[in-house]
Amino acid sequence: MKPALSVGIALLLIVSGCNQKSNVENVNQSQTHKIVLYQVFTRLFGNTNTTNKSWGTIEENGVGKFNDFTDEALEAIKDLGVSHIWYTGVLHHAMVTDYSGYGLPGDDPDVVKGRAGSPYSVKDYYNVNPDLAEDPAQRLEEFESLIARSHAHGLKVIIDIVPNHVARTYHSVTNPEGTRDFGASDDVSREYMKHNNFYYIPGTPFQVPEWQNGYQVLGGEAHPEADGYFKEDPAKWTGNGSRSSQPGMNDWYEAVKVNFGVRPDGTKDFEELPAGYENEPFQVHHAYWEKKEVPNSWVKYKDIALYWLDKGVDGFRYDMAEMVPVEFWSYMNSAIKTTRQDAFLLAEIYQPHIYRDYIHLGKMDYLYDKVELYDTLKQIMQGHGSTDHLIPIQEGLSDIEHHMLHFLENHDEQRIASSEFAGDAQKGKPAMVVSATIGTSPTMIYFGQEVGEPGDGNPGQGSETRTTIYDYWGVPNHVKWINMGAFDGGQLSREEKELRDFYQKLLNFTLNSQALMGKYSEIHSHNRQYTEWYNDRVFSYVRWKDNERLIIVTNFDANDTFGFDLGLPGEIIHAWDLSEGTYTLSDQLDGSTTQLIVENGAAKTRVELKPLESFIFKLQ
Repeated sequence: MKPALSVGIALLLIVSGCNQKSNVENVNQSQTHKIVLYQVFTRLFGNTNTTNKSWGTIEENGVGKFNDFTDEALEAIKDLGVSHIWYTGVLHHAMVTDYSGYGLPGDDPDVVKGRAGSPYSVKDYYNVNPDLAEDPAQRLEEFESLIARSHAHGLKVIIDIVPNHVARTYHSVTNPEGTRDFGASDDVSREYMKHNNFYYIPGTPFQVPEWQNGYQVLGGEAHPEADGYFKEDPAKWTGNGSRSSQPGMNDWYEAVKVNFGVRPDGTKDFEELPAGYENEPFQVHHAYWEKKEVPNSWVKYKDIALYWLDKGVDGFRYDMAEMVPVEFWSYMNSAIKTTRQDAFLLAEIYQPHIYRDYIHLGKMDYLYDKVELYDTLKQIMQGHGSTDHLIPIQEGLSDIEHHMLHFLENHDEQRIASSEFAGDAQKGKPAMVVSATIGTSPTMIYFGQEVGEPGDGNPGQGSETRTTIYDYWGVPNHVKWINMGAFDGGQLSREEKELRDFYQKLLNFTLNSQALMGKYSEIHSHNRQYTEWYNDRVFSYVRWKDNERLIIVTNFDANDTFGFDLGLPGEIIHAWDLSEGTYTLSDQLDGSTTQLIVENGAAKTRVELKPLESFIFKLQ
């Protein structure tokens, strides 16, 4: 007997109107296939040392190098089903490890997070992290070689730019001719001036945070610089905007806020874009800014981006882009697109009400879809969320869905297999199918996700459940995949190998599917209303373009098998021009086949979904 609909579900169906219309997305017409982005924490990728001592030194815990990305490694990443690789933590950032022999002394641990340092506390935008080079004197050349190797394997290269803040110790030893450091020309007697790069607290020196809850710098290990003092006079505003000369230990105390021409009272010291510019192409934006006087920090960041494009980088991931005015992004991104129209531009943004401003005015290609799709999928994976909630997300983003990057893990989020997330990497499988196939938008995975890395251990500054970005560390499941440099997964367990095989099949399918760059319609509402035993642990939708037509259905439940006759609503039967008869459906994940029967104006296929199982049926 068919269970009765709850009041909540009935309301959902009324709100959605059982909406089966397809959304024709705002897809770049030159992009014919999905993008799959592989985020790798560069320092950790090639490190096969799994000593994993809390607060361990580089000698104790080891470190990965640019050269660990061998041809075999890059080909294995490419074969996983990847088109773009995001090398996280490449730029030279504040770090305790001393390279004085190369003119690069270690930084004061009182203003460094962890021993290895935060990749988002950049101290030299014109060079790379010496930890990552076999020869620190040739570190830039080694990274340029990695860019070339990545391109040779068909991978586009993405790196970070962190516009909101820089390290308190910012100093480039390799500035291009005519370039001055951030803050080098500032009038430090003033809290704010348009062309100052930083905000100041005149007459007041910086004080190291007061450590609480038993925290100790470097875990309490003696260090000559760990003396509770760092010379900065006058103090600067802290990276997250704290205006205190002694920021709290939970502030971004290791970084200083960059001034983009926003006065302390929040008003803007630059011209805003004219009305209607959200509809103008980047060429018009670029022409507009060429005639304007902009804050010096704008020019500095534009020059940094163009420098790395000239080195062969294919695009950027922008850290905390929402903390920087959208007008700057119009200036920056239009300059980038004028130089390299196909540059990949991804912004970390968490406020849905400004998404469209940063896409249309700021000329971003892609934004994090964190607070809607990711957060909802996480709740469903944890067993206390409903798949019904996925429908309004896609409806609400339908005009910009192509711009919303999907992910289940990254360096900021908990590992799926961690105890505080799902506790089992297998529970990520149905969510990954949805994340990768529900839209035309790019898909991202984080290295180690594909082999079930749990993020265990206490690395020091970093926290358990997330793979540390602050410490020297090994990533155990990933190390098993490295298999002493073979990069073939030879040390993985059977379950870990099967998980990676699942990711490989799924991601390669997404790269080559025309339908995933076409139309979308959810069929979940139809089946919730009319299909017996169909429930809110299951989700279903269809995708199609030209002659490729897909029916996608997935089971988020880790314990129960669900069997039902999955139906297509009349609108889809019409859109697909299905005449009465029997059609073959071929699953793109395991190769199995079943039948779609169309008769008397209805279309149904029998589905038996095992726990955590998904089908991507292609209509033959």
